[in-house]
Amino acid sequence: MHMADALVSPAVAGTMYVAAGAAAIYSIKKVKEEDDPKKIAVMGVMGAFVFATQMINFTIPGTGSSGHLCGGMLLSALLGPYAGFLTMIGVLLIQCLMFADGGLLALGANIWNMSFYGCFIGALLIWKPMMKKGMSKTKIAAASIIGCVLTLQLGAFSVTVETLASGITELPFPVFVATMQPIHLAIGFVEGLITSAVLIFVYQARPEILYGAKPVDREKGAFSFKKTIAVLAVATLLIGGGLSLYASSNPDGLEWSMGKVAGTEELEATGAMHETAEGIQNVTALLPDYGFKNSESAAGTPFSGIIGAGVVVVVCVGVCYIIRFFKRKKD
Repeated sequence: MHMADALVSPAVAGTMYVAAGAAAIYSIKKVKEEDDPKKIAVMGVMGAFVFATQMINFTIPGTGSSGHLCGGMLLSALLGPYAGFLTMIGVLLIQCLMFADGGLLALGANIWNMSFYGCFIGALLIWKPMMKKGMSKTKIAAASIIGCVLTLQLGAFSVTVETLASGITELPFPVFVATMQPIHLAIGFVEGLITSAVLIFVYQARPEILYGAKPVDREKGAFSFKKTIAVLAVATLLIGGGLSLYASSNPDGLEWSMGKVAGTEELEATGAMHETAEGIQNVTALLPDYGFKNSESAAGTPFSGIIGAGVVVVVCVGVCYIIRFFKRKKD
C-alpha cells in the first residue's frame, strides 16, 4: 500500500509529514522513558523481518490482486506502540530511499497509513485491552486478526482521503473507496493470520518479549531470549534471501484498485516538488524495485532482501543507541 508521489499534492504531503513527524517525536520521548536495552535487538531483528516479509506479495484468490504484510500490528505487539512506530519508520525510509518503493514526497503519508494505525490503534485499543488479564494463543490470534483487519481498513481509507484532498480527479472518492476497502479487508485478514503465527511462536518461545506480558506469562518459554532472536533472524534471511523469489506478480491492493477505477496502475506526477523528489530517489535508489539497476537478473531480488534487511538492522539499532546516548547525556 505504498503510495507514489503522483497520488499526493505538496500540501497534503507536507501535512502528512508534520503528522507523522509529531508522532515520531512523541515516540522518541516515550522510548527514552522506557529505556529497555532488550528492545534494541528486537527492534533490529523484527524491523528486518518486516522488511523481508513485505517483499512477499501473496495472491488474493479470484481477484487478480495481491497483498503483503504491513507490519505495524506485529511490531507493536512485540515492542509496544512507540518503539514499534519508530521501527516501522526505519523500514519505510529504507524502502523509499534504497529501493524506490513508495514516493519520497508521499513518505509522510505512507508512514501514517501503514504505521500509525497498526502501532497506536492496534497496540493501545486492541492488543493491550485484550491482553489485560493475561495472554493465551486464542487471545493472540484474535487480537492479531482483528487488529490487522481494522488498522488496514483505516490505512486504506486514509489513502482515499489523501487522494481526495490532493485533487486526484482520476480517482473519484466514492468509487475509489468502494474499491479499496473490500480488497484490503481480504489482505488484512491474511496479514492477521501471518501476524498471529509469528506472535504465537514468540509467546511459546519467549513470552516476555510480547508487549504487556504479565509475570505469569513471563514464567513460560521454551527458548532463551537469544535463541528466539536467532530463530527470527534466520527466518528473516530465508524470507528475504529465498522466498522473495516466489512473491506474487499481481498488483497490490492499491495498484489493483487504481487499475479498476482509473484504468491504470500508475499516474503521472507533475510539478517542481514531484520532480525534485523523483530526482533524489533516482540518486539514492541503489536497488530500484528490489533489483539490480539496468538488469533483469533474478539474483537482484534475494540480494535486495538480504542487503535491505541488514541496512534496516543498522538503522534501527543505530537510532536506539543515539536515543540512549542523548538520554544519558541529559541525565
